[in-house]
Amino acid sequence: MWFVVTVLVRPARRDDAAALAELAALTFPLACPPGSTPEDQRVFVETVLSQSSFEGYLTDGRRTVLVAQDDESEQLEGYAMLVSGMPADTDVRSALSLWPTVELSKCYVRPQRHGAGVADLLMGASLDDARDRRAVGCWLGVNQLNERAQRFYHRHGFRRVGTKHFRVGSRIEDDYVLERVL
Repeated sequence: MWFVVTVLVRPARRDDAAALAELAALTFPLACPPGSTPEDQRVFVETVLSQSSFEGYLTDGRRTVLVAQDDESEQLEGYAMLVSGMPADTDVRSALSLWPTVELSKCYVRPQRHGAGVADLLMGASLDDARDRRAVGCWLGVNQLNERAQRFYHRHGFRRVGTKHFRVGSRIEDDYVLERVL
């Protein structure tokens, strides 16, 4: 017997903040490199991906948070966050060549939904949002050891243009900077 599950991608609402924090706590560790400790991941989640953090993100005019929601159960299956404006990181600024740009800061999907097209839907909606913001480029950072994510981003037209560092708790991780034309 086959079941068809419909996923709707929509802008996040303020009342999604708690569900987003729960989803982020589940999915963020999946993108961390093997040397990342549970304690460092916990600190990052508590400081960057908490419910109060998402409440702030949802009211920040430079950010767009998109959610992929199961149409039947209304459970959030994934989310993406975009950030407009000049990147603060000098390594990122020197690597990018497309201006104005939008950062794809986060793109995560429940592990049970990996390979089901949910991330593709989020990516399409994210790139549309970046175009709506009149950006000509989109960039992101991805851990250098996260080959699965790198393959996904390359499939969506992103190419490596540089490197940067990313703090997770007490550790400094090495990321690739990827960029694509919109």
